[in-house]
Amino acid sequence: MAELDTGLPSVRQVQTYIQEKKGVEVKLTTGDVLAGQILWQDPSYLCLMNGQQERFFLSRGAVVYIKA
Repeated sequence: MAELDTGLPSVRQVQTYIQEKKGVEVKLTTGDVLAGQILWQDPSYLCLMNGQQERFFLSRGAVVYIKA
């Protein structure tokens, strides 16, 4: 299994969003835009929780951008 490369700036920035419990907007390759808080990340997925406390597991490959 691949390990999360914490030397990458994008990984460090997402980790900062997690630590600060910052609200983000995530656009997916499908065109959908989700808003919420990133709870955790691993090499393959991000977990986003929206305002209704629903959790979404987002494949890193499906993410177009993350806006804070």
